[in-house]
Amino acid sequence: MISIEQLTVEFGGSPLFDQISFLVNPKERIALVGKNGAGKTTLLKIFAGKQTPTSGRITIPKDLTIGYLPQHMIHNEGTTVMQEAEKAFEHITSVQNEIERLTQELADRTDYDSQEYHRLIDKLTHANEHLQIIGNGNFYGEIEKTLTGLGFLRSDFERQCSEFSGGWRMRIELAKILLQRPDVLLLDEPTNHLDIESIQWLENFLISSGSAILLVSHDRAFIDAVTTRTIEISLGKIYDYNVNYSKYVELRRERHEQQVRAYENQQKMIQDTEDFIERFRYKATKAVQVQSRIKQLDKLERLEVDMEDNSRLSLKFPPAVHSGIIPVEIEHLTKAYGDYVVLDNIGLIINRGEKVAFVGKNGEGKSTLVKCIMSEIDYSGKLKLGHNVKIGYFAQNQASMLDENRTVFETIDLVAVGDIRTKIRDILGAFMFGGEASDKKVKVLSGGERSRLAMIRLLLEPVNLLILDEPTNHLDMRSKDVLKEAIKAFDGTVIVVSHDREFLDGLVNKVYEFGNKKVREHLGGIYDFLQYKKMDSLRELEAVAVEKASVNADKQSSESKLSYEARKEMNRKIRKAEKDVEEAEKVISAHESELSDMNKKLELPEFASDSDFIMLYQKKQRELEQKMYEWEILSENLDTLKAELS
Repeated sequence: MISIEQLTVEFGGSPLFDQISFLVNPKERIALVGKNGAGKTTLLKIFAGKQTPTSGRITIPKDLTIGYLPQHMIHNEGTTVMQEAEKAFEHITSVQNEIERLTQELADRTDYDSQEYHRLIDKLTHANEHLQIIGNGNFYGEIEKTLTGLGFLRSDFERQCSEFSGGWRMRIELAKILLQRPDVLLLDEPTNHLDIESIQWLENFLISSGSAILLVSHDRAFIDAVTTRTIEISLGKIYDYNVNYSKYVELRRERHEQQVRAYENQQKMIQDTEDFIERFRYKATKAVQVQSRIKQLDKLERLEVDMEDNSRLSLKFPPAVHSGIIPVEIEHLTKAYGDYVVLDNIGLIINRGEKVAFVGKNGEGKSTLVKCIMSEIDYSGKLKLGHNVKIGYFAQNQASMLDENRTVFETIDLVAVGDIRTKIRDILGAFMFGGEASDKKVKVLSGGERSRLAMIRLLLEPVNLLILDEPTNHLDMRSKDVLKEAIKAFDGTVIVVSHDREFLDGLVNKVYEFGNKKVREHLGGIYDFLQYKKMDSLRELEAVAVEKASVNADKQSSESKLSYEARKEMNRKIRKAEKDVEEAEKVISAHESELSDMNKKLELPEFASDSDFIMLYQKKQRELEQKMYEWEILSENLDTLKAELS
């Protein structure tokens, strides 16, 4: 479908791509991966016709339609969300308007036998036939489905686009591209401005879209779900694997290990042969063998090991200064913008050393609460920071706030103080800004490089409470892994606002879910939380299904009877659900017994005054509440299954 042949791109005499070639076939879903600055975005721009290569050829069929979502773009003004989304169907509305115009003109004319009148009839006929071909369905239903899938409320449809943040306006652009159903989708970091639920919706949409997809994303779970082919860009070359990202990582490692072994074996053979030649070169009795070995070496095809880009981010947060037991305590906090309430009477406690995630749809208050903690905005209620809490804050827009006209070195030199100024070069080197890279202007840096530069600021002074608002946006896979390990090793308290499931997995031990102006605490990791949400959604769907079944039962009682196999499967599900409920009840009973013992201890002065024991008691109470919540979901699921069987 699309052919890349001997493509070369150079910047300042240095090759970004060096004679790369590959094909994109219909309906293929391809992940473009590689370090920040490797050329992923440049390659998408070439596909989209936004940039021309230095040499080589790209062949695209004339009738092929392409939809391109860049990382950054200039947004349209003066339209509502619905009006902007309708632009995806301009080819349909223009034909509809032409039909209306021709119909009105025919109605106004009376020269029925004239040549002009018959010409208008022909034009109207052709326009109607064209409309039938391109589709005259109710595309407003498609628009509503897509916008709500990407997180918009129906009440947002008539709001001006200018009222939304840049991230939400990128969603509008994404909706327009998806609605156009192009033959090829070029998506550059589409998940950067989406919440977890919208990402999961987009996954399902792309998998079933039928379009060929070239996707740049650093969300490992997302590209694993969507793509089936991986093209790695490294040091000007490409490495093509017909598998998803996780499998590609395994195959790449295996390939490199095999290459190294084969190369080492060949080098040993070459050395042994050269030693033989040197040892017997001047012995007449060995002349034939020597000449044979020389010819053997001349004909030998020398093996090479693919060069690997091993430059790596080295990140370690300074040791945390000891803070109070409870760094963040919130009670009855409410935040409103005019009449619009974002957070309503919320409360939470974050204990020292905890690593927690703030998750939920955009606009539900995650960044708002962070700003409250940072004292950047006013609120009502109580928000107390613990003793000796020192905050390190990385904001979503941190990278975009850098002065583009300064160099990398100047950017850090401007904020560094004291002895740290003598170590700026070392710090920049650890962040892959060594040598000439430290003299680059900020304006020529990629999004990931800017994020790394902004991250350096967190290292300039020791902190004990890290607040990271979407820290992984624009970071490549390797940099994300290093950042994750650095946060895991950090001995202070961490709050992470993120939609990246893979990044949060194994990092956080508690999830705070933001929604409907409230905050709900979930103990456990991110996938534990997503499982709870899935069960909750399943319970709601099953409740609707049972209600519909009861309505239809009176009308079609014979159809409501389950077959033998269906009843057998339903009984198996019920037994499984009963076992889950029974296990949950055992866990609750154990927690209640443990809390009962702790209650008795609290009657003693030595335990009543022990802050660590009180903190543990509060933790156990929250764990019991969480288990009760799980038991409620499991019990309702069991009741639903039994109702379906009866």
